[in-house]
Amino acid sequence: MRRYVEWGLLPPVERAPNGYRLFTQRHLDCLRLARMIYSDTYPGRAIRQSGGRILQSAVADDWGGALEHAYAHLALVQAERAQAETAVRLLERWASGAGADATAHPLPIGQAARLLGVTIDMLRNWERNGLVRIPRNVRNGYRSYGPAEIGRLRVIRMLNRAGYSQMAILRMLLQLDRGATTDLRHSLDTPAPDEDVYTASDRWLSTLADQEQLALRVIALVEEVIAARTSPRSPRP
Repeated sequence: MRRYVEWGLLPPVERAPNGYRLFTQRHLDCLRLARMIYSDTYPGRAIRQSGGRILQSAVADDWGGALEHAYAHLALVQAERAQAETAVRLLERWASGAGADATAHPLPIGQAARLLGVTIDMLRNWERNGLVRIPRNVRNGYRSYGPAEIGRLRVIRMLNRAGYSQMAILRMLLQLDRGATTDLRHSLDTPAPDEDVYTASDRWLSTLADQEQLALRVIALVEEVIAARTSPRSPRP
């Protein structure tokens, strides 16, 4: 409790004449909210900061503001989840054999990077880590990005920007390259047994689904506090 007060997760605590700390219902409400908000590690800075804003309003005794932030937090999580789902739909379309690019002529690495809106180092990193194999121009040995490679890179880029980890993308692509074109969503979301350490973005779809449920529970708690405080039958300090 002392740490929570020091960290600003609870309001300042008054002391009785004997020096003992006096915790009120307000502190209990904030404690319940803090433990719920920080019950899990938030995936990414934006979602973590959004959760923190809810608690900051509650600590300032602005529960209306906390509710507003809680609904904004839910919208943020749902937007992240929608983006992740959209990336999976593009993946499934591409994996079914539909083209993802119509580049007329093979491109050198610089032009490919500009077309995709990424850096040359990023393209080299994806190749180095096994996400894509780039053929070489037989005349000069330079990398040559044709429509198949550009299409694959578009899928990789969209998955990456949607929050999936490089390990999750690699896991899925290895399965795809072995000829398994079904259950790619499951592969993206399920770390392999030999992945001893993994992060939230290694199981991004499940993580965001869990975060959406957590956001709904936070809203319910804030609404409960507001209802109790505004009820004439049970005034709260």
